[in-house]
Amino acid sequence: MSIAMTNRLHNNTLALRVADADEAPVVRRLAALDDSPPLDGEVLLALVDGEPVAAVSLDDGRVVANPFVPTADTVTLLSLRASQLTQPPASLRRARIPRLRAA
Repeated sequence: MSIAMTNRLHNNTLALRVADADEAPVVRRLAALDDSPPLDGEVLLALVDGEPVAAVSLDDGRVVANPFVPTADTVTLLSLRASQLTQPPASLRRARIPRLRAA
């Protein structure tokens, strides 16, 4: 599943989606451009007009981004979406209330 947004001011399309297995070289290239170690595990990828510009590991939250492209806002959205994907559903986050038992 991917999320796409269009910035009307600049007419760019931002897509956030889980990277496919065959996109590992793309994610490694982003890490190399960012002078960072490659990301581990499942990765959420940000594409602007179809070009990969940033990625975040869903395992540890590390982010890599192309330093030659303005990505601050993209990384913010990417991190937000990653946190949504890695949090347990609200029904599992509710605090359990102990049941009262008759004495």
